[in-house]
Amino acid sequence: MPFRKFIHDQEKYFIKGGRLEKFASFYEMVSTFFYQTSEVAQGKTHLRDSLDLKRVMITVVIALIPCVIMAFFNTGYQANLVISKLTAAGAEIPFTWRETILSAVGIGFNPHSFIDNMAHGALFFLPLYTVVVIVGGFWEMLFAVLRKHVINESFLVTSLLFPLVLPPTVPLWQAAVAISFGLVIGKELFGGTGRNIVNPALFSRAFLFFAYPASMTGEAIWYGVYADGISGATPLAAAKQGLMTVDWWSAFLGLIPGSMGETSTLACLIGAFVLVWTGLGSLRIMLSAAAGLIVTTLFFNMVSDNPFMQLGPHWHLVLGGFAFGAVFMATDPVSASLTRSGKVVYGFLIGVLTMLVRFVNPAYPEGVMLAILFCNVMAPSIDYIYLKRNMKRREVRCAR
Repeated sequence: MPFRKFIHDQEKYFIKGGRLEKFASFYEMVSTFFYQTSEVAQGKTHLRDSLDLKRVMITVVIALIPCVIMAFFNTGYQANLVISKLTAAGAEIPFTWRETILSAVGIGFNPHSFIDNMAHGALFFLPLYTVVVIVGGFWEMLFAVLRKHVINESFLVTSLLFPLVLPPTVPLWQAAVAISFGLVIGKELFGGTGRNIVNPALFSRAFLFFAYPASMTGEAIWYGVYADGISGATPLAAAKQGLMTVDWWSAFLGLIPGSMGETSTLACLIGAFVLVWTGLGSLRIMLSAAAGLIVTTLFFNMVSDNPFMQLGPHWHLVLGGFAFGAVFMATDPVSASLTRSGKVVYGFLIGVLTMLVRFVNPAYPEGVMLAILFCNVMAPSIDYIYLKRNMKRREVRCAR
């Protein structure tokens, strides 16, 4: 193939002694993105497999596509819904640069139009994603060049996960600072891909939440960009105040305010099917996390008469970012438990801690982010306990 030959012909400039030797990691990233590496293991004892790290990460990106589509559609839908309310009330709409561009190309603001919603949502998501890719890609290439390593393919997933767990109006500079903190402190200082103890995208979000809370919480994250008079607490926050502002099916489909890619449980389930079917996601972790949430919710249903604590588990499974976290964050193979029994305990603890944060902390309606980060830190200890138990069982079996 001409393109493959062209890629191969450039290799001489990047190998040791070549003019562009310092950028060998960049060449490796581009070439192996399209084709398998030309380097193969020698000898009879090696297994040959076409599934490398890039192919794994691309599969995860494919699993995220339904969430990305919903991020486009629902973000545009929520924005157009607010504009339609303001228009119906006779209020003036303070156009931002997004609405100016849409008007210039002839796209309207009808919340019942698929095209209008997708186009409007794209102008929220794509600038954020672009900044994350540029800033995060800079750090990845910098550390790859300094260490003379290949560029880590895991950034393909991290760069997509991070925008999906953010509200649509997060300032771009704050997103750049957060992804820098998450990659440098949360991953590179530990040695890079495969050595980090927490999920970098989730670590970046946690930094943004605590460093710039005004950008991550409150009604203004969704509606303040248009008008202060529009009420718009997220359904989970409203439920904590004793109000239920949406129906269950809207929450399940994802037609509610929230972080851009987390609202649709249906989209997360489609992604879960892809990950489990390809063997890249742990069904044990997903199901045990759901079990932990259900058990904890039912317990509080029995012992408390608080309206929020009386919500059934079927609500908590579709509100907030639990489904997205359980499918895409908790199952990260680097930061999650690796032993079979450890995965069950790890996932169950995530479900339990999620609900404890939701029920016990009056100022923070969500809980899955903190739950996963805590369990990331505990995962090595969980695996150590089960590895020691298995070793003792084998010792007893061999002694018989």
